[in-house]
Amino acid sequence: MTFSIVARSEDGSHLGIAVASKFLAVGAAVPAAEVAAGAIATQALANLAYRPNGLALLREGLDAASTVAKLTGDDPGRDDRQLGIVDAHGGASTFTGSDCVPWAGGTAGTTSGGSAFAVQGNILAGPEVVDAVVAAWEASDPRREMHHRLVDALRAGDLAGGDARGRQSAAVYVVTPNGGYGGTSDVVVDLRVDDHPDPIPELQRLMAIRDMLFGAVDLDACLPLTGATEQEVRDRLSILGRTGDDVEKALIIWADIENLEERMVPGQIDPIVLDHLRNLTGGAP
Repeated sequence: MTFSIVARSEDGSHLGIAVASKFLAVGAAVPAAEVAAGAIATQALANLAYRPNGLALLREGLDAASTVAKLTGDDPGRDDRQLGIVDAHGGASTFTGSDCVPWAGGTAGTTSGGSAFAVQGNILAGPEVVDAVVAAWEASDPRREMHHRLVDALRAGDLAGGDARGRQSAAVYVVTPNGGYGGTSDVVVDLRVDDHPDPIPELQRLMAIRDMLFGAVDLDACLPLTGATEQEVRDRLSILGRTGDDVEKALIIWADIENLEERMVPGQIDPIVLDHLRNLTGGAP
């Protein structure tokens, strides 16, 4: 009832999962990942204990294949389960129980660039779904952000037929060291569409909002908050009722309200922040 991709980036800095299903809130059940351990997707008649138990095994040093073997070997319900794991060192493994509803199957491997992946699905239109996800992942640009690469691959599987029953939910979950909000967690992306007629495009819409608010700041593109730029910012903040002699302080307060605080750079303004300010105050100058 689900198809997913679990992957490790070429340089090992990112681990993540993207998943879609005709199932309510699939993101609440399938994915788990931990920096320096690995990433897991548990599905079909999912055993949710595979998530904490699998991460614990990976943390102890088992590789992906050994972790899959241990989890399924200890589970009397394994014939109804499906599981994909990548470990932090680049190993990958997938498992499909013999009683999973067809079409069901998966594949795991490593791209020519060194990215590990496991792709699996059940109740699919056919093996072409898994093939499409793998092909899209292998063709993806390693410089592209991990969550976009994962969801692009998921979308390819959806366009190849996806879940044979239809569409309902999708999710993406990515970890990288200190990549979360304010650098205080490792979860860089955790987005879910729980119930939607076309969940993957909706997930992509949410990712665009996430990127605007929390994406990495291009310091080389930032503009000094001086001269004409300072005056424009002052004027536009005034339209929004944000006034005062200290334009930078007014900008920071406004940015906090707009959830753009992660894009604040002392003495400068991120063009993405400036564009948002312009959009709220009449467009480009």
